Amino acid sequence: MASASRAGPVVGADADDARWIDGLRGPRTAQAEGRLHDLLVRAARAEVARRAGRLRLAGPELDDIAHQAAHDAMLAILRKLDTFRGDSRFTTWAYKFVIFEVSGKIARHFWAHADEPVEAEQWERLPDRLGFSPEDAAESADLLDAVRRAVDGQLTDRQREVFVALVLHGVPVDALAERMGTNRNALYKTMFDARRKIRGFLVAHGHLPQARIGEQA
Repeated sequence: MASASRAGPVVGADADDARWIDGLRGPRTAQAEGRLHDLLVRAARAEVARRAGRLRLAGPELDDIAHQAAHDAMLAILRKLDTFRGDSRFTTWAYKFVIFEVSGKIARHFWAHADEPVEAEQWERLPDRLGFSPEDAAESADLLDAVRRAVDGQLTDRQREVFVALVLHGVPVDALAERMGTNRNALYKTMFDARRKIRGFLVAHGHLPQARIGEQA
C-alpha cells in the first residue's frame, strides 16, 4: 500500500485520532495500514449487508463488493490523509469513504444489469415504499397493477429511470446523481413529480380517495 504523505499535527484530533494519523505517516505505516484495512472491510461488509435486501446479489458477490470498496476507500484515505482536520473522529471520516465506494459499486452493478426485468417482489414492496397505508392496499386488489401502469404510462423517461433506480432497485441517491450527472436536489424534485403523477393516476382511477390528491408523496 502506498505510504501517506507527511504533515504536521492535526488540529482538533484527540489521542485516538492522533494515533491513527501518526501510524499512517510514521515508521509503522504497514501495521497501521493493516489495522485500517481491517476496519474498512468490516465497515464495508456492514454497509453492504444493510443494503442487501434491495440488491439482486448474495454470498460471494456481496463480499467481493465489500472488499473492493474497502480497498478503494483505503487508497482514497491515504491520498487524502492530509485533508483530515479533526472535525469528526478519524474512523467516522474514514467510514464516509467506505459508504461512497459501496454506493458507487452497487450503482455500477445496477447499471450493468439495468435492462433486466424488475422482479415481482420489488413491485410488491411498492405500496409501502410509496407511503400507502395498509388500508389503501387492502381497499383495491388492483392497486399494484395500477401503480405499474402509472409508472409505465404517466412518467417521463427520466422520471421512470429515477423512480425505478431509487424505489425499485434501491440505488443510493448519491451514486445515482453521480451516474446521471446531476445532484441530490434535482433527483428529489424528479421523485416528487413522479410520485405526484402516480398518486394523481391512482386517484383518477378510484384507487385512492380524491382528498389525497394533493398530498406529498
